[in-house]
Amino acid sequence: MSAPLLSIRDLSVAFTQGGQESLAVDHVSFDIQQGETVALVGESGSGKSVTALSVLKLLPYPSASHPSGQVLYQGQDLLDSDERDLRRVRGNEISMIFQEPMTSLNPLHSIERQVGEVLKLHRGLGEKAARERTLELLNQVGIRDPEKRLDAFPHQLSGGQRQRVMIAMALACEPKLLIADEPTTALDVTVQAQILELLARLKREQNLSMLFITHDLGIVRKVADRVCVMTRGKIVESGPTAQIFSDPKHEYTRHLLAAEPKGEPPRADLSAEKVMVGKDVKVWFPIKKGFMRRVVDHIKAVDGVDVTVRAGQTLGVVGESGSGKTTLGLALSRMISSEGEIRFKGERIDGRSFREMRPLRRQMQIVFQDPFGSLSPRMSVAEIIQEGLRVHEPRLSLEERDAQVVAVLKEVGLDPEARFRYPHEFSGGQRQRIAIARAMVLKPNFVMLDEPTSALDMSVQAQVVDLLRDLQKRHNLAYLFISHDLKVVRALANEVIVMRNGKVVETGTADQIFHTPKTDYTKALIAAAFDIATAPTGVVSD
Repeated sequence: MSAPLLSIRDLSVAFTQGGQESLAVDHVSFDIQQGETVALVGESGSGKSVTALSVLKLLPYPSASHPSGQVLYQGQDLLDSDERDLRRVRGNEISMIFQEPMTSLNPLHSIERQVGEVLKLHRGLGEKAARERTLELLNQVGIRDPEKRLDAFPHQLSGGQRQRVMIAMALACEPKLLIADEPTTALDVTVQAQILELLARLKREQNLSMLFITHDLGIVRKVADRVCVMTRGKIVESGPTAQIFSDPKHEYTRHLLAAEPKGEPPRADLSAEKVMVGKDVKVWFPIKKGFMRRVVDHIKAVDGVDVTVRAGQTLGVVGESGSGKTTLGLALSRMISSEGEIRFKGERIDGRSFREMRPLRRQMQIVFQDPFGSLSPRMSVAEIIQEGLRVHEPRLSLEERDAQVVAVLKEVGLDPEARFRYPHEFSGGQRQRIAIARAMVLKPNFVMLDEPTSALDMSVQAQVVDLLRDLQKRHNLAYLFISHDLKVVRALANEVIVMRNGKVVETGTADQIFHTPKTDYTKALIAAAFDIATAPTGVVSD
């Protein structure tokens, strides 16, 4: 066998806090051959992303160090390389798709500028050639009408669209090694299948190597040649993918393979109070062009949607990224302007100002899709969770607020001692649980859950689904559950609406949608969601 393209030897990563050193990665070793895909799997906090960031010396923490190890790329030790040598490797030879696109993309630059910048810096392309290649890349990763998106900024795209822009940037220079850190986390199932097929094709055509980091074992079965299973900073099992799935040796590997959201939502009471009602809700974003920035068209993100969410029930909203799911939720919560009638607990709220909405905010909470972007990096976990209590329950003493923080952290499966730490010290999954705790501490009536499990590994997904069901039963909560993960929707939702291009194409009970879908679009979504884990390696249905 030829020498590996990438060889990680005895790698350790330590974080120093309060004078004490703790290992996040503990003497990890593995190789990646040319043209091979190695999957690094494990629960959030296991050290997967820290290992990946170490390859290109991109750890953003000043407290991080490498007590031991080598990262050998074609014989060159990247850990000992200076910034000049690393710049030649980063982007050109090794590219990375980051887990959280909103924090990786520049909010002040258009999509064209950000993708084009990679091409100009690393390939020396001119303005026209860079624009043509950018359009080609955006088409390649499945962004609809890319010409209309060139002038868009990251905040104007859905989470899935932002992730696809990140993938386009990573593929721009045709690297030899692609490090993909949860590259399909924010993508709906059909686009996920397209991206995986794209990566599989690039692997075949360009002999591309990949380090694929994910918590989704269904994807691992499809894309990986070999698997390394991590927990608590160590690799506890590795081997060919087929062997790991058919005959796992380690108890932790068996635990991962058995984890999946199960159970059914609480039985729906059709006579329950209507907590949130929307009638003919519309959100149109203007497209402006020319020197005078005149409106030439509209993006109809939500176009005449009717919804009803009752107390103690969950309405699931599904559809491809960019279909209008999140925009609908933000409109119902009065976080963005919209047209149409919106009623909360019988009261008309669509005409209320921000100030007039403030007394209702305690009863209407949101768990956002991107937990890092929604958590202040300058506040401790305790301060983040207490923020709502300070606003809505100012009479509580410091001790009473702290007791509520401790209780809610236990509910979401986090150590209460973690309340003294900061968001950057947690994995993506742990940050999402902090976001859920912040919403639940106020005991709201209505909660908009925007992809609340997208950043979580399978076992934690199951825990969070169980937690949400338990909270719903105890507090009679109404949930608007937005997700591209239809397995999670099936475990939590009573009613489901299917959205496409801003419109509802199908609605019904969860049983009706999942067992007897009527439209071809819904059938395609369900087929992609439930066939993807069993499709043979290297084959993805588009």
